[in-house]
Amino acid sequence: MFRVLVVCMGNICRSPMAASVLQGELERRGLQALVEVDSAGTHGAHAGERADRRAVQLTSERGYPQILRERSRRIVDADFERFDLILAMDRHNLARLRDRCPPAHQHKLHLFLAYAGQDEAGEVPDPYYGPQEGFEVVLKMIERAVPGVIERLPL
Repeated sequence: MFRVLVVCMGNICRSPMAASVLQGELERRGLQALVEVDSAGTHGAHAGERADRRAVQLTSERGYPQILRERSRRIVDADFERFDLILAMDRHNLARLRDRCPPAHQHKLHLFLAYAGQDEAGEVPDPYYGPQEGFEVVLKMIERAVPGVIERLPL
């Protein structure tokens, strides 16, 4: 089984949304038995909490129920070994991952949009402190990127 971890800062907006969309698309393609998807944050301030209510509402309404099961957690050292691919939603969190990741696993770290083949330097913006529209923008970005992520998985 190939394991993918999606990472943002607090693991309550972007990464649970991306993990849910990725899981939904894998199920739609009949690939769910081949790929395990999880999400985490570089900070642990929201550990154990559900995803932000705005993210939950929008993502579940769009047909991605995985977000209802998501609970925030901070990335742990074992994740660098356990996961085959670790996708950061922005450069700041990618830098935090690179600082913490052992050299033998650095090759697993990528920006989410760059790995999707959409934008080498692109970032998924953090909608947390903004209005609902920011969550809609983020979800659309994720939905456009997920097929590219799946196409690059070694399945």
